[in-house]
Amino acid sequence: MKKESFNKDWLFVSKKSEIKKRVTLPHDAMQGEERRADCESGSAGAYYPGGVYEYEKHFTAPEQWAQQHIVFEFEGVYKNARVYINGKEAGGAAYGYIPFFVCADGLLGYGEDNVIKVTADNSRLPDSRWYTGAGIYRPIWLHTGGKTYIEPEGIRIKTLDYRPARIQAEVLASGGEAEIEILDQGKVIAAASGKRAEMTLPDAVLWSEDTPYLYTCRVTLKENGKTVDTAETAFGVRKIEWGSRGLFINGKETLLRGGCLHHDNGILGAAAYKESEWRRVRLLKEAGYNAIRSSHNPASRAMLEACDALGVYMLDETWDMWYSKKSRYDYAEDFEANYKYDLRAMVERDYNHPCVIMYSIGNEVSEPAFEKGRKLAGEMVDYVHTLDDSRPVTGGINLMIIAKSSKGKGIYKEDGSGADTAGNEKKMQGMSSTMFNMITSMVGSSMNKAANSKTADAVTSPVLDTLDIAGYNYASGRYPLEGAAHPERVIFGSETFPQDIYKNWEMVRKYPYLIGDFMWTAWDYLGEAGIGAWAYTPDGKGFNKPYPWLLADVGTFDILGNPNGELFWAQAVWGCLKNPAIAVQPVNHDRKPAKGAWRGTNAIPCWSFQGCEGRKAVVEVYTQGAAAELFLNGKSLGKKKTKECRAVFQTKYAPGRLEAAAYDRDGKETGRSVLQSADGRIGISLMAEKNPVKAGELVYVDVALTDQNGNLEGNADCRLKAEVRGAELMAFGSANPRTEERFDSGSYSTYYGKALLAVRAAEKGSIYVKVSGEAGTAEITIKAE
Repeated sequence: MKKESFNKDWLFVSKKSEIKKRVTLPHDAMQGEERRADCESGSAGAYYPGGVYEYEKHFTAPEQWAQQHIVFEFEGVYKNARVYINGKEAGGAAYGYIPFFVCADGLLGYGEDNVIKVTADNSRLPDSRWYTGAGIYRPIWLHTGGKTYIEPEGIRIKTLDYRPARIQAEVLASGGEAEIEILDQGKVIAAASGKRAEMTLPDAVLWSEDTPYLYTCRVTLKENGKTVDTAETAFGVRKIEWGSRGLFINGKETLLRGGCLHHDNGILGAAAYKESEWRRVRLLKEAGYNAIRSSHNPASRAMLEACDALGVYMLDETWDMWYSKKSRYDYAEDFEANYKYDLRAMVERDYNHPCVIMYSIGNEVSEPAFEKGRKLAGEMVDYVHTLDDSRPVTGGINLMIIAKSSKGKGIYKEDGSGADTAGNEKKMQGMSSTMFNMITSMVGSSMNKAANSKTADAVTSPVLDTLDIAGYNYASGRYPLEGAAHPERVIFGSETFPQDIYKNWEMVRKYPYLIGDFMWTAWDYLGEAGIGAWAYTPDGKGFNKPYPWLLADVGTFDILGNPNGELFWAQAVWGCLKNPAIAVQPVNHDRKPAKGAWRGTNAIPCWSFQGCEGRKAVVEVYTQGAAAELFLNGKSLGKKKTKECRAVFQTKYAPGRLEAAAYDRDGKETGRSVLQSADGRIGISLMAEKNPVKAGELVYVDVALTDQNGNLEGNADCRLKAEVRGAELMAFGSANPRTEERFDSGSYSTYYGKALLAVRAAEKGSIYVKVSGEAGTAEITIKAE
C-alpha cells in the first residue's frame, strides 16, 4: 500500500473557546492552555489544564479509491481518541500512547469532498503523574492500495541465528502470492517466494550499538502474475540471548548504560517531531548512553527509527498503571478492557526494530502483591511471547511498593486494592503517588535497602520470576544478594538515583546477572515539578512544589539538551571521558538550596557569574583518574584524590581561567580541561544546529549570552524576543524550572545564559531569525532547500 503523510491543513479547536486554528501535525493542544495555580493536574501535570479538542480535515477521495483499500494510521492521540469520517464513527483508541488504524472503506464519498474529524478528551484531571500533552501529538499516515494488499506493518523479520546470519520473513496480506527480497544498499543479496520463508544472508553485518547496520526487506505481492502491491521495511540482524551469565547481543556480552526518558520534547511539549526525537537520541548516544527506557509508555516511531540508525538499545514500556489507579482519572479505568490490544499494537509496531531488546509490561504497579495481579502478570508475559518470542519481557518493579501493598499499606490512595490478613484484596488506606514521592524524596537513597528483607523477597519473587528479565526500581541493595538467593534470575536497575551511578556501575561490572543501570533520568521533562530541583526559592522545599514550578529539573541533560554535572559524572564512571570535565554549582545565589532526592549535583559547565566576586564556589571535577588538580588563573587550588570518579573543590569565585588536570595512580597527568569567564560586553549569540535544512523540516537554534569570544555568561539573564521570517516559530524557551513564561509566546528569559528556538521551514528559500533584548540584537540566516 502507498503510504503518505496526512499531517497538513487540519483545523483545530478547543471546545473551551470554539476558535478554529489551522495546524500541521504533530500538535500538542495542551501547550495552548493557560497554566493556573489551581489547575487540577497539579505539580504532576505542571499545572496545565486539559480539555476536549477537535481536529478536522477536508480532503478529496479520488474515484479510483472506490475500488481500493483505504486506511488511516494514527501514531498517537492523547487521549480517548474518536475518529469520524463524514459524520460516522470509524474507530479510535482509549490509551493515548499506542498507534491505531482506521479503515475508511465504505465511508468515503468518491470524487467529492470528505471530512475526517478526530476528538481527544483529557478534560478530567489528574490523569497522570507527569505532563502528558493532548491531542494528535504524533503523526498521521494515509495508506492506499488495492483490495489485495500487504497489511500495514505486514512484514515481520526475525533473526534466527547470526553465525551465519539466518532470518525468517513473514508476510501478512489479504491474498496474492509474495516474493521476498533482501536488499543491502539497493543490491539484492537473498530472495524467496511465499509468505513465510527462511533465508541466509552471506557475510552479514550484525546490528549492535557499535554497528547499527540496516538491511531492507522488499515484498512484492502478485495476483495472477501481476504485481498488485509492494512494501519495504528496514531491519537489522540482531539476536538477543540472556541468562545468569548476562545479556548477549549477537553473542557479545552487553552492559546497558541506560537512562529513563519521558516522551515530551521540552519547549515543544509532547509533540513528537522526527527532528526532535532524532536529536535526543543522537545527543544521548554521543554522551555515552547505549540504552533508553521509554518511561512509562511506548516510544514514538521516530524515536525507534533513530535508535535503529544510531545504535541505541530500547526498552519499550507499556503503562504506568494496571487496573489500580495512581491518579484519579488515569488509564486504570480502561486498562482491563484494552490491555491486550495495547500490547499487540506495541509489539506489532516494534517487531522489526532491532533497537527494541525488551518489552516492559509496566512500571511500579502494586497489583503483583495479590493473586489477581500475579496471575495477570503471567498472562501478559505469555501473551507477549505469543506475539514475539524473540525478545525478553520485563517490568519496572518497585519492590518496596509491592512489599508494603501486601501488608495492606497502600501506596496510591486512588487505588482500590489492599489485603486483609487472609491475603484477599480489599480497600485500604493509602497515600497518593505524590505523597509517596514526597516520602521518597525525604528518604532518598535509603530506599535502595527498603526491600532487602526475606519477607520482601518472598512477596516480590512471584512477579520477578514471572518476568524473563527482572527490572528493579530503587532496590540496588538487593543486587549483591540475588546471585545466591536466585541463581537463575537476570536483573537490571530499571530506575535508579543518578548519584548512585558509581556504586551501581561497579556492581553491574561485578555481577554477571546484573546487566545494566537506567538512571532517573537521562533528560529533564515537563511535570513532576521540581522532583530533582536544588531550589533556591522559599517555595522549593519538599516534593510537591507549587505553581509556577514547571519542570522536574532532573536529568543529565536539561530540556534544551545542555549537559550538566550529572552527565559528566556518569561519563567518568563509564569511561567515556578523554579529559576531565569541570562543572560548577551556581554561584549567584544567597541561600543554600533545598536538594531534591533525584539529583546528585546541580553543577553546570560555566565559570562566569558577573557580580559574584568573592562568593563561595563549589567546583566539581569528574575523571576516572586517581586524582585531580584545580587551577584558577594559573594558581593551583590543590590536588585531591577522586572519590567515585569525582573531586570536589571549594574556593572563592573570581573571573578568569578555571583549569582542571587529571592524574593516574602513578601521578602522571592524563588530561586537562578549561572553563573561561566571559569578559567585556555581553551580547546574544545564535547558532543553527543544522544549516541548510529541508523545506518543512524543524531546526533548532541555540541562543546564548556570551562575550565576543563566545564565552558563556551565567549571571546576566534577561527577557528576549524572537522573530522569524520564512519559517514558523514553533517554540522559544529556556530550562528555567520555575516560571510563568510560555513556550509559544515568542518571548522568554534565558536561564544561566541559555535559551533555545525551534522553527519549521515553510518553503524553500531563506529563514531569518532575529533575537533581541537587553543584551542587544542578533540575527542569523538559515537556508531551506
